[in-house]
Amino acid sequence: MKELPLPRWGVKLQVLTIAQVLATVTGVIGVANGLVQLSSWWRRSSKPPPAPAPADIDKAKDVLAGLVTEQWRNETVLWSIGHPEPIPVPWRSTEHEELMDRPRLIARGALSFPSLNDHIATMANDFRALRSRRLVIIGGPGTGKTTLAVQLLMELLRTRLPGEPVPVLLSAARWNAETHPRLHDWLAECLGMDYPALHAEGSGPDTARTLATRSEVLPILDGLDELPGEARAGILAALNRSMYDCDQLILTCRTAQFAESVEAVGDVLAAAAVIEPSPLSTGAAADYLQACLPARPHHTWPRVLAALRQGTAPALAEVGATPLGLWLVRAAYIASRQDPSPLLDLGRGDPSTLNDHLCDRLIPALVSSRPPADGPAELFRPHHAWDPEQVRHWLTYLSQLLGGDSHDVAWWRLARHTPTRSVRWAVSLSCGLVVGMTIGLLAAMPVAGVVTGLMAALAVMIMSRSWFTELPGYADFQLHGRLSFLVRSLRDGLIVGLLGALVGWLMSRGSGALTVGLLSGLAFELTIGLIRWVEYPTDTTTARSPRSTWQADRNLTLLRALSGLVIGLMGGVIGLQAGINPLAALVGGLLLGLLFGLMLGSHHAWLAYKLTIPHLATKGRLPLRAMRFLDDAHRLGLLRAEGPYYQFRHFELQKHLSRQYRVELNGDERRRTTSGLPGLDGEPLSCDSRREPPEVRA
Repeated sequence: MKELPLPRWGVKLQVLTIAQVLATVTGVIGVANGLVQLSSWWRRSSKPPPAPAPADIDKAKDVLAGLVTEQWRNETVLWSIGHPEPIPVPWRSTEHEELMDRPRLIARGALSFPSLNDHIATMANDFRALRSRRLVIIGGPGTGKTTLAVQLLMELLRTRLPGEPVPVLLSAARWNAETHPRLHDWLAECLGMDYPALHAEGSGPDTARTLATRSEVLPILDGLDELPGEARAGILAALNRSMYDCDQLILTCRTAQFAESVEAVGDVLAAAAVIEPSPLSTGAAADYLQACLPARPHHTWPRVLAALRQGTAPALAEVGATPLGLWLVRAAYIASRQDPSPLLDLGRGDPSTLNDHLCDRLIPALVSSRPPADGPAELFRPHHAWDPEQVRHWLTYLSQLLGGDSHDVAWWRLARHTPTRSVRWAVSLSCGLVVGMTIGLLAAMPVAGVVTGLMAALAVMIMSRSWFTELPGYADFQLHGRLSFLVRSLRDGLIVGLLGALVGWLMSRGSGALTVGLLSGLAFELTIGLIRWVEYPTDTTTARSPRSTWQADRNLTLLRALSGLVIGLMGGVIGLQAGINPLAALVGGLLLGLLFGLMLGSHHAWLAYKLTIPHLATKGRLPLRAMRFLDDAHRLGLLRAEGPYYQFRHFELQKHLSRQYRVELNGDERRRTTSGLPGLDGEPLSCDSRREPPEVRA
């Protein structure tokens, strides 16, 4: 009878033998793989990269031109630019001579752009005729500055001649002149991030940097006015300081902000022509709307167009004098096939009232006129069905989060606008309960389960405090330029591995325990070191899209979770060596390892997003699938994507929704005061619950 335990120990020894073999094989494979990568890197770095051949540069430019064309062809369809015809905005050389350089530096002979018609081909030719091919497009809000920039981009791409640079449109708000004082350095980084195909196999080394430094790219910087005053002035100074004589440029900015920047710097943009729009005539506005009408329009449209041409609807004429106003009329009444009679009544009143009415009509009109797509190939229709009133409510909430100055809707910032203490308590208690019950039941040790559960809950509560303010990150496996950091990250693994071997030897005083302890310690610290090396913060100035940053941070979280499971497996093996119940050792080790892996690192934006969105959804502020909603709002034309941010396509719509939120908030507070009802989001509107933390660009 005393021999009965032997089979159990035999099983344990067999498990340990298998674990040792697997750990040894894995370690050998890992070391061999590291040696191969190190050898490959050494061969690449031991000799200088060859200079790019002209054929390689031309090929890279053709690749970049194709990528930019594909990207902005989709956006022009989404924005309805040029369909059925471009809005005929008259552009002219600015009357503000203090904003423009001396004429002889801008053009040879007579200054170009004395008067522009609506033909984009002519405008592109006039741009090419400029001495340095530098252009500043100024104007008020909603006057078509970005639209003209996109039209010039597409026309310059369509008619690009050999040797001409490739136009690339970028948001000026992505440029931090303090971090990148030279235009070419920032431009190279943006190209490398936004167009990874430039790094494809067969491309020359540092293709993006080569194109940027050799002036083979024409940067079109859109929205300089979206930056604070000092940042705007810094970019203008950096442009004048870093541009070569052969560098070309197109820049858009509101007139007032550009004038402030020029005054702050004390200089204009060197050798750049400056143009501004004239108001659209009532006849041109009416002709454009008539061209957009279907073959059988509503019977009221002739009266509306006649009133616009004859000047009997002054409010409609003022709203229609800008491209934004015409787009609102088109989206609210033409695309949705609605009765345009309100345009006659409101068109004789106050222009601001008509503008608010069009903004109110915009969301339901776009949602109803663009039903969900049947398949992923339809890029310009939403992928899901949404209720227009809910869309308006959610966008209104986002608009009041942004306030009056900020433009960027960042998915990782949503966690900052909800109380996190209750979320952290709920997550901590849940983790502690699961860990404690699992270990207590499987090991038949209730006290150990309670202690372990309390420790797990306390660890999650402490570590999760910073999750809700962290920026997104991504996993970067590139060795180039980061080998020393990799060595530093893995160096401590040897020391911890020896400590693990010592722990294993003290636990069982055997060579098997020594091997298991050594391998477990190495696996533990090497895993942590690799996570430290791989984890990299997302550069929000060069990120490609909101969805890509969301997915990158999610993948980083999954990588940490997988690493935690590896650590947990090693811990389970050590538990087996210590004589713990096999099931309890393995399951408990994997569970604690998973929890440990999730807490590793300094980028938990996706995890914080997943924890806080349910809270916002229960309050009715956002849908549970918030990223799907933001993606579809972009496809509907309500938002636009700029790097890692979503932005309201038109700032006027953002301001309108923000004002509407305050009106509804005040009305709801009055009703609550008189009847005791809860607030808009289902909770009393105390002073603290109404105030959101100010949000500015990170």
